[in-house]
Amino acid sequence: MARIRAICIDPPVMNSSCLWASDLSDLRALYDSPYTGAVTTRTATLQGFNEDESHAHAFLKNSITSINSYGYSPHPLSRYIEWVRILLTTPMADGSKPAKPIIMSITASTPPILAQMVSQIQTLRVALRDAHSSSPPDASVPDPSMLVAVEINTSCPNIPGSPPPAYSVQHLFPFLDVLATAVRADHSLTLGLKLPPYPEPTKAAEVVRVLGAYTFQRADGTPVSPWAFLTCTNTLGNSLVFAEQVLSPAQDVKAKDNVEPRAQRFALPEGKGGLGGDAIHALALGNVHAFAQVLNENADAALREVRVIGVGGVTSPAAAARMWAAGASVVACATLLGKEGVKAFEILAA
Repeated sequence: MARIRAICIDPPVMNSSCLWASDLSDLRALYDSPYTGAVTTRTATLQGFNEDESHAHAFLKNSITSINSYGYSPHPLSRYIEWVRILLTTPMADGSKPAKPIIMSITASTPPILAQMVSQIQTLRVALRDAHSSSPPDASVPDPSMLVAVEINTSCPNIPGSPPPAYSVQHLFPFLDVLATAVRADHSLTLGLKLPPYPEPTKAAEVVRVLGAYTFQRADGTPVSPWAFLTCTNTLGNSLVFAEQVLSPAQDVKAKDNVEPRAQRFALPEGKGGLGGDAIHALALGNVHAFAQVLNENADAALREVRVIGVGGVTSPAAAARMWAAGASVVACATLLGKEGVKAFEILAA
């Protein structure tokens, strides 16, 4: 079991934001699994992302590794809000009442849009809280508003012309201002950041130093960080895999002007994408360890309360154990979920 601010994740295993958490049927299957302690939605934008035939994925041969060129979800935030409301107000498959946290992954191109998105999620939480308060008292039923957390994706590598902003931390300041304001207004909000894989060991200290500037004090003097968790890491961008390396190329692309069809040469229609699974496991472990160490040894007591969610090559029980040993409080997977479906979490539990 792991506690991250207001949410409790038991078992401390879940999916990361990915293609296989796109719609209500995906989320329902993940939520109903007894082997997931929480569920993360695919990253939503306010209006939905324009997904087309250039967005695809493939699995490599001989290892549990994936490459994808997907951006954000084609579904708008409003749809995820409705789906989360359904999941938290209807019985689970086994008839039990919802008690599992849902992390809503979101992103925005401007601070005002981000503020609007956070406000909409807060409106959902208020509605859930009000409905719970008006129901007959039942100590076995948690307040569903406290089961909703928010993850800000600062690290997708597949958006043309928009490199992951967290690689240049100073670009995050206007967005961090919005988020910190939201937490100061509502201390019950559980909020975190999804970070990219950093190859430089000094980057963890730099990022945590920036985040530490937002620590504030409650009325009783207790220091509080707006950030409840850091998700480490997203896929590794600018990765190129050839068609012969994968189980099957993602898509056939017709030749034009006698140019060799790219899908016969590369795994993805546009060539490069984000690498995930076994191939980035060592780098992900290094990021988890670096952030956990910087947070745990920080002079700021509020930052010492920030938890790390370990993602990247969690494809076996041994890999999950390595993540926990590196300092993760919770582990999450995507590639294994894509290959095995929800059975992935039963595999990890074994």
